[in-house]
Amino acid sequence: FTLRRYRMNESGLPVSVQSRHASMDPRLYQIVSLSTLLLYGLIWLGFEVPPSQIIVTLMTAFLTQYAGTRYARSPSVDLRSPLISALSLCLLLRTNDLAVAALAAFVAIASKFVLRWRGKHLFNPTNLALASILATDLGWVSSGQWGQAAWFGFLIASLGGLVVTRAARADVPLTFLGAYIGLLVARTLWLGDPLTIPLHQIQSGALLIFAFFMISDPKTTPDSPRGRRVFASIVAAAAFFLQFGLFRPHGPLWGLIACAPLVPLLDVWLPGLRYSWSRPACGGPDGADGTSTVSPTSPSPPSSVPMFVPTTVSPYRQRRFP
Repeated sequence: FTLRRYRMNESGLPVSVQSRHASMDPRLYQIVSLSTLLLYGLIWLGFEVPPSQIIVTLMTAFLTQYAGTRYARSPSVDLRSPLISALSLCLLLRTNDLAVAALAAFVAIASKFVLRWRGKHLFNPTNLALASILATDLGWVSSGQWGQAAWFGFLIASLGGLVVTRAARADVPLTFLGAYIGLLVARTLWLGDPLTIPLHQIQSGALLIFAFFMISDPKTTPDSPRGRRVFASIVAAAAFFLQFGLFRPHGPLWGLIACAPLVPLLDVWLPGLRYSWSRPACGGPDGADGTSTVSPTSPSPPSSVPMFVPTTVSPYRQRRFP
């Protein structure tokens, strides 16, 4: 009879020490995808983003994250999330003033520490920064700069990101795109227009960045799968109404801002597990995503407490030790 040393994971289950680093942080793949698309746009598509704007955006995001971490008294500074927000701003935001670029990065990162509810920030950082700049006419969002080749390549990168993250949040972009494209096709059929029109409308890099990196943000979406599907459908309807009912450009951006306060209500109505970057899961009931779950209010066992689990005992040892 032998004992093998294990550790307790966040769900209270024994996990092999060797498998603790088996899963890669989903944000790493997002960083690679956004960086690749930004380089592709700068080199081949001629994005009008000067290097000074990129440097100012990145440095402001990092400094704001550092200040916010110290304000929240967190033990360490994590630069992966602000890097994703800064890269997204470099891809979408256009301005002729470096101060505006710095202001957008500051609003994006500072909102995570200020606008919070029960441990979650209410708004997607990039979405809030873009909406603030657009509302004050300090800059604009360039949606038609990508070209079909870049759109196709970014689509493949985004879908690959869903695979790498084990589709822990695939329901959000797929539900949003399905509902939004369905509304576009229904409008086209009702008006009697050719179907090439909605096909052209969805070939937008800005729309794909919104779908795969904004609305699908695990920290600003409902915890439960049903809540996320309801939320994505409501955002799609709001974006469609703003875009074609009120004739306001960038309908998805404004739709997400308008619907973000619904997330706390959906978490109360349809509760689920809180998302953790170190343990990506869909937040469903026990066994729904391959992991055992605990109540969101239940204290998790400390991960540093070792646990000893007996291995299989051979018949020979069973005879020796009845």
